[in-house]
Amino acid sequence: MTTTTRRRNQDRARVAAGQPHEVQYEAKKEGVSKDTVKKSVKKVGNSRKKIEADLKS
Repeated sequence: MTTTTRRRNQDRARVAAGQPHEVQYEAKKEGVSKDTVKKSVKKVGNSRKKIEADLKS
């Protein structure tokens, strides 16, 4: 895992819906809107794998 400047490990397996840059990245990667990503996070949780699976269905 990558370490941040605050010496904390980043968790790439999760999407922080409160972080606009993470939502924007996931939306661009999946070809959907930011609102769609946020709705998916609310529906399935913040696991990146679950969100990607939900967006593809």
